[in-house]
Amino acid sequence: MLTVNQLLAMKGRQLFSVAPQESVLRAIEVMATQHVGALLVMERGVLLGVISERDYARKVILMQRSSHDTPVATIMSSPVITVRLTDTVNHCMELCTRERIRHLPVIEGGAVIGMLSIGDLVKAMLQEQSEHIEQLERYIAG
Repeated sequence: MLTVNQLLAMKGRQLFSVAPQESVLRAIEVMATQHVGALLVMERGVLLGVISERDYARKVILMQRSSHDTPVATIMSSPVITVRLTDTVNHCMELCTRERIRHLPVIEGGAVIGMLSIGDLVKAMLQEQSEHIEQLERYIAG
């Protein structure tokens, strides 16, 4: 079973964040330019929350708030559910399913060192299943 550490080694550890006082519009702009569905909300290196496209749809659009005037802190998801480098991809999938979330910050030594999306996890699980199938086919074929 793949660990978070192995998955981050393949995917990379690039992080994108916004400050809690920044506008939701700024956060959406960053998500669009970086092609990500969520951002870390950080202040002085401390993880305060996560803001996602889902937060935007539910807490700005549906509530008829202004993207320009609403600070990120107003709509971010907090407290944040995080994972460690030693956690398995399977554990991460269980967390996402149980908590109904799509993004998991990775914490090591109190600092955020990566971010996993449900897409990253699904891709890793499919790759791992494909490898298992190939091994079984080789075993059966002799």
